[in-house]
Amino acid sequence: MRTTTYSARSSQRMLALEGAQLAPFNRRAFAFVIDFMIVGTVFIAVTLTAIPLVQKWGWFSGDVHVSLNFSNWYSIVVLVLYFGLCTYFGKGQTPGKKLMRIRVVSTVHERLGLWHSLERALGYGASTLEGGFGFVQFFLTENRQTVHDRIAETIVIAVRKSSAHTD
Repeated sequence: MRTTTYSARSSQRMLALEGAQLAPFNRRAFAFVIDFMIVGTVFIAVTLTAIPLVQKWGWFSGDVHVSLNFSNWYSIVVLVLYFGLCTYFGKGQTPGKKLMRIRVVSTVHERLGLWHSLERALGYGASTLEGGFGFVQFFLTENRQTVHDRIAETIVIAVRKSSAHTD
């Protein structure tokens, strides 16, 4: 039987996160830059390798220009998959976040799900809109949440050195 009343399931999770050290903006920004450099390098390498093969097999002909502007659909898919899958399989850490000792955690669930990770990655687009104001909201919200954090119901916390090896 379906319930007809509201159940505040997330409140226990939110209470469990009480007092967690939030990640500072500079570490979050450096992690993003590191991840963007990684995905850009991989994207260029794979694209430059794949284009000659695709042309050789006759699937595509013509001039191809490879750039890091991420303005076409497949480069956006690569970005979303990189950030989403790395966050999911890294248990809240992309390679950049791991280097900066920060972690994404859900304010609703014990562990980030695949959908939440992909949703957060898609949210980067929303944070980028309006001149990046979604990132600036880090400084305006109580729990230092950007737009993509609020979309996916996440926060970014600092990882203590002692717990970095146990996760």
